[in-house]
Amino acid sequence: MGSTFRDLAMQKECQVIEGHLLSDHIHMLISIPPKYSVSQVVGYLKGKSAIQIARTYMGRKKNFTGQHFWARGYFVTTVGADEKTIRDYIRRQESEDRRLDQLGMFEE
Repeated sequence: MGSTFRDLAMQKECQVIEGHLLSDHIHMLISIPPKYSVSQVVGYLKGKSAIQIARTYMGRKKNFTGQHFWARGYFVTTVGADEKTIRDYIRRQESEDRRLDQLGMFEE
C-alpha cells in the first residue's frame, strides 16, 4: 500500500514523507503544496486508494458506487518545527497501540 499512496500523492504534487499502515488505520506525514487544500488531497488519496484496493484485493473491475472502504473522517494537523516529533510518533504508533491494547485487558 505504501507505493500506492506514494504514487497517488505524486499525482497531486505531494510527497509522503513518513507513513505507517496498521490493521485499522494509517498514519501519514504528507507534504502538500499550497495550491491544494488538505481536504482535496485526503479525499483524493482515500478515493483512489479505495478503488485500487477493490481492484487488487477484492477482484472488482468497475462499479464502485455505494461502496465504502475508509471511514468518513480523518485527523489533520500542520507540522512546522515539530516534524521530527511527528515522524517519531508515526514510527512508534504500532507498538504503542499494542501496549495500550494489552493494558486494556486488565481494566475490565
